Amino acid sequence: MKNLYNSLNLCSFSHIYVEKGVIENENTKRILSKFKKSNVIKINHYKDVFCRHNQDFLVQKKSPKLILARNDGNLIYEGARVCDDFGNEHFYYTSSIMNCLYNCEYCYLQGVYSSANIVLFVNLEDVFKQVECILKKHSVYLCISYDTDLMAFENITGFIRKWIQFAEKHNNLKIEVRTKSSNFKSIEDVVPQDNVILAWTLSPEEICRKYEMSAPSFRPRLNSIKSAVDRGWKVRVCFDPLLYVHNWEKYYKNCVKDTFRAIPEENIQDVSIGVFRIGKDYLKNMEKMNPQSLLLAYPFKIADGTCSYSEEHHKLLVNFVYDLVCKYVKKSKVFVQ
Repeated sequence: MKNLYNSLNLCSFSHIYVEKGVIENENTKRILSKFKKSNVIKINHYKDVFCRHNQDFLVQKKSPKLILARNDGNLIYEGARVCDDFGNEHFYYTSSIMNCLYNCEYCYLQGVYSSANIVLFVNLEDVFKQVECILKKHSVYLCISYDTDLMAFENITGFIRKWIQFAEKHNNLKIEVRTKSSNFKSIEDVVPQDNVILAWTLSPEEICRKYEMSAPSFRPRLNSIKSAVDRGWKVRVCFDPLLYVHNWEKYYKNCVKDTFRAIPEENIQDVSIGVFRIGKDYLKNMEKMNPQSLLLAYPFKIADGTCSYSEEHHKLLVNFVYDLVCKYVKKSKVFVQ
C-alpha cells in the first residue's frame, strides 16, 4: 500500500459514493473517469456515509472509500490560531477535501473525524465565488491544502492547477499549497505565479519512516522541492511539527543540513518552524483510538485549549532547529510558530 501512495497511483477506491446532486458536475465526471473499475453508489448526502455510527478510523484507513459531494456551507474560514499567517493581515483557509491519503501518527484529523473515508467536494467554482466576494473588500492570504494534502490528489482532481489559474486573475490574492507529497510532477508544466507559494513539510527520514506512514520519505519530498525551485516557483520549507522523540537532535541536524545543501537560500521564500500542537479534545480522541502510541503518551501541557510539549522541551526543539536553519537562511526569512 505504501508503494501505491508514493507512486501516486493512490488507492483503488473500490467504492465511490456520489451524491445524486453532483452526478452531472464536470469535476465529478472527470474524477470518476479515473476509476473505471470502482463500484459507484449514489447517495443523498455525504453525511449518510461519512457520519455513520460505530466506524473504526484505523480500520478504514487501510482501505478508505471516496465520497464525492457538494459543500453547501461556508467555504472560507478565518485562519486557525495555531497556524502561522506569515505576516499577512487577512489569513483564511479553505478545504475541498476532508481527510488525507497519508496516515501520520500525530495527525489531528484522526481526532476530528470518526471516519477515515475521504470526502471530496466537487463544487470548487463555488469556493472561487466566495473568495472573489472577500477580495472585493481586501486582500486575502489563503491556505488551500488545510485538512488534506491537495497535491497528493492532484492526479485525480486537478484542483491545484485550477487554483493557480484562479490566482493568476487576482493580484490581491496569495495562495499557499502545503504538502508532504512528492507529486510536483503533476503541475510541473504550469507557469509559476508570484502569488502562489508551494510549501513542503520536511521531516527527518527516521521520523518519516516511523510516524508518517504512507507519506513520501524525506528524499522524494526534497527532490520535488528542487524541481519546483528549478522551475521558478516560490517555495516555503516547513519543519513543522517538530517531534520530541529519541535522538531528535541528530535527526533534525541531518535533516536541516541535507535540506539546505540541496536548496540554496536564494531559492527559498521562507522557512517555518513549529512544534507539535493540537486541540485538547482532538488529542483525547487520538489517545483513545491509539493507546499504544508512545508519541501521544507524552505528558502534554495545555494552554488555551491547545496541547503541546512542556516549555522546556518546546524551547529545546525550537531553539535547536532555529539555530541550525539560521546557519543557512537569513533570520528575516525564518518564522517560528
